[in-house]
Amino acid sequence: MTSGLIALLDDIAALAKVAATTLDDAGVLAAKAGSKAAGIVIDDAAVTPRYVVGLTADRELPIIAKIAKGSLKNKLLFLLPGALLLSLVAPWVITPLLMAGGAFLCLEGYHKIMELVHPGHGDDGGGSEDAPQAATTAAELEEQRVASAIRTDFILSAEIMAITLAGVAGNPLWMQAVVLAVVGLGMTLLVYGAVALIVKADDVGVALARSGTGFIRTAGRALVLGMPIFLKGLSLLGMAAMLWVGGGILVHGLHQMGVHGPEEAVHHAAEAVAALLPAAHGFLAWLSQAVIASILGVIVGALVDPLVKHVLKPVWARVKR
Repeated sequence: MTSGLIALLDDIAALAKVAATTLDDAGVLAAKAGSKAAGIVIDDAAVTPRYVVGLTADRELPIIAKIAKGSLKNKLLFLLPGALLLSLVAPWVITPLLMAGGAFLCLEGYHKIMELVHPGHGDDGGGSEDAPQAATTAAELEEQRVASAIRTDFILSAEIMAITLAGVAGNPLWMQAVVLAVVGLGMTLLVYGAVALIVKADDVGVALARSGTGFIRTAGRALVLGMPIFLKGLSLLGMAAMLWVGGGILVHGLHQMGVHGPEEAVHHAAEAVAALLPAAHGFLAWLSQAVIASILGVIVGALVDPLVKHVLKPVWARVKR
């Protein structure tokens, strides 16, 4: 009886170790997948605060909470089951879809560069049938802002989930589901938690400047004056990260589809640059690959831009009509 109980306890301990190891593996996979989606996360955090501009301060956090709830619904109720279905039924579609998402990131990064060089570049001119009706009340304006933010988030969330799925495609289906859920939840909390802090930083700065003295007042004023600069820098960082991630996805996707030349060329070029300073070999190799991928991202964005404007958008408009 005692020996049987000891054997049972040993089995339980062994299962517990296996479960702990499995959870650790899922955590590592989620961290790796999340790091690859850094460009999307940074850009999302930089863009989202614009949705509360012009609204009263007491509605800022509730609006962000609504957007975060919609983002979580996008990821967990729609994109996660869709990703698992693709992985189960048509895993060969994952790489082409990921590359399409990479091209979208390149296009977005290209638009941001062109907006810096030539403000108004993204304006199509003229009216649009899809433009929302002018809001007549604050509640209607809030609902329009939230709906617009959730639609934009769906595209970015789809890219995050596609990047995650590509990184865990060889694992069991349940492991893929766990990692996708962890990344979806973690990214949502990270992005909209950061957005909430950014949006309320001005209010904190004003409160410090009004109530504090000496260093505290100076810090409050610096916070108020520094937030626009911080948001500008965050936007530029998001633009660079989108181009780097998008270009890298395309190069690696071609490699997975049997076209090895671009990835090998990038690797050799990065190694040649890193060899100039052996003491910083790892950093220089990474930086060189990021710069080359970003340049490729700009080129791809410039090529995709007219395709979207003159082919995809007109076709989509006709389909909607």
